[in-house]
Amino acid sequence: NKILIIFNYIILSLLFINCDNKNDDFNYVPEEGTTTTQVLIKTDKAKYLPNEVVVFTVEKVVANSKIRYKYLNTILLEQPLTNTSWTWTPPSKDYRGYMVEVYTATNELETIIGTTALDVSSDWIKFPRYGFLSQFGTMTDTQIATTLDNLKDHHINSLQFYDWGNKHHSPLKMNGSSPADTWLDISGRIMTFNTVKKYIDKAHSINMASMSYNLLYGAWSDYSSDGVSNQWFLYNDQNHNTINKHDLPDSWQSDIFITNPGNTAWQTYIFDKTNLIYNNLNFDGWHLDQLGDRGKVFDYNGNLIPLNESFTPFLQNLKLKFPNKKNMLNAVAQYGQSNILSAPVDVAYTEIWDPRDGYKDLAEIIQENNTLSGNKLNTVLAAYMNYDKANSPGFFNTPGVLLTDAVIFAFGGSHLELGEHMLAKEYFPNNNLQIDGELKKSLFEYYDFLVGYQNILRDGGNFNTPILFSGDGKVNLKSWPPAYSNIAVVGKKVENKQIIHLINFSNANSLNWRDTNGEQAKPSIKTNFILNLQNSQTVAKVWYASPDLNGGASKELSFSQVGGNLVFKIPSLYYWGMVVIEYK
Repeated sequence: NKILIIFNYIILSLLFINCDNKNDDFNYVPEEGTTTTQVLIKTDKAKYLPNEVVVFTVEKVVANSKIRYKYLNTILLEQPLTNTSWTWTPPSKDYRGYMVEVYTATNELETIIGTTALDVSSDWIKFPRYGFLSQFGTMTDTQIATTLDNLKDHHINSLQFYDWGNKHHSPLKMNGSSPADTWLDISGRIMTFNTVKKYIDKAHSINMASMSYNLLYGAWSDYSSDGVSNQWFLYNDQNHNTINKHDLPDSWQSDIFITNPGNTAWQTYIFDKTNLIYNNLNFDGWHLDQLGDRGKVFDYNGNLIPLNESFTPFLQNLKLKFPNKKNMLNAVAQYGQSNILSAPVDVAYTEIWDPRDGYKDLAEIIQENNTLSGNKLNTVLAAYMNYDKANSPGFFNTPGVLLTDAVIFAFGGSHLELGEHMLAKEYFPNNNLQIDGELKKSLFEYYDFLVGYQNILRDGGNFNTPILFSGDGKVNLKSWPPAYSNIAVVGKKVENKQIIHLINFSNANSLNWRDTNGEQAKPSIKTNFILNLQNSQTVAKVWYASPDLNGGASKELSFSQVGGNLVFKIPSLYYWGMVVIEYK
């Protein structure tokens, strides 16, 4: 039977190769050492409100080039490109992503010379693309604008202001009734009020939200002088002798002493301090942090406290106090996530730690968050790349970063990784690793892809396991999770579409997403290979897009449908490609 099945697929593939269906139109011949991207397209904002006008710019106009706007693979408008700046008003429908392509055509052969994407969403939490800021010393307006413009060009629509404040129990230092001009953060770095404020205001001008970072339960050693009661803390013993604390280097301002989030007096205190922040800085909400499982802890009266269970009432009361502000709480290693996502939070956020080190764990965590939130919240993963390599100066390893991003994006998540620099450690100011030219170019394309196809990547649907075979023996395929020497296949049904993600682990030397030493290998590029999909439905069209090919521009594929099989050819796969089958 197996021999018969294989024989049938070979026959189907031969039929496909020889059928008169413009198969030659998508034989892809890569140009080694060259790139088809000749113009860099930029938008003026990170996202857009419905009916908001988009302003595009390019640095030059290529002769006879055209601009094309697409929703998924549907062309909405095409027009000649004649100026270096122009506008477009997208359709008014909320929560849509669009791809924008600049191309030239010679003898009916199109060449994509530039792409970008844009997100039309009234609220950033629907499709969170989270970035960070970690430096708040004295800065010029130009420095602030340069950092935010780069994040805007990656369509980052929200920012975590990491450790911007003074004391965790009193983040905004006051000078009488006004904010202080400067203060020290916990590591002793100088923070500047005007820099924080200018970042918030500039971010808002380009439709980028700003989230104030703080622990939900931290105090410095001088807590009593600021009105924090020792009855509000968590203790390692039942006789309130030793406060549970997070040790920090001796050169820092303090260790962090852990308060009880369920204590309503602590809630009142820290909510008042948060209100002081909101009265002076126009943050959009609070990015709450925690320090993971603290073991067996007790309140002042000796009661055993299940710490994770205290998250829910804290978050519920926080929302009652600030109903118009956004909230998200880091589930460190998923600790307390079920308690967090049963509370009124706006984004599912997970900081990933050992032992969840495999690519399969990235997918599982996103799907866990989907389930725990009733499929209402999208996920941001704080997943620190090249962790050990970042102990000394160097460069990020491009294959490690792109394979991790491919998995996270294919499963509908986003990756907290971009700020003033790229993230490699839980201490965000660490900037030992730099982004080289190859990775820089790829990241723009991956974030364009995440935005342009957000309605099939992270807007509902159900994951499934399509039965997919190689039609010509050029590739080894395996259904998710990934395996060495294989292309991982991830399926998802979205309305009348079957999505198939192809993630190329053909040359992987590790299945650990963190690529901690920066040693992950580049995949081998696969071109012009035939795939057979077991399929009983009538197909209207098949199209393909990859962030590694033509800037993510979609390409309609010829196909052959014979009996219960759909046969088509993939032009090129480097790291990640996406096949979309639309049914009649």
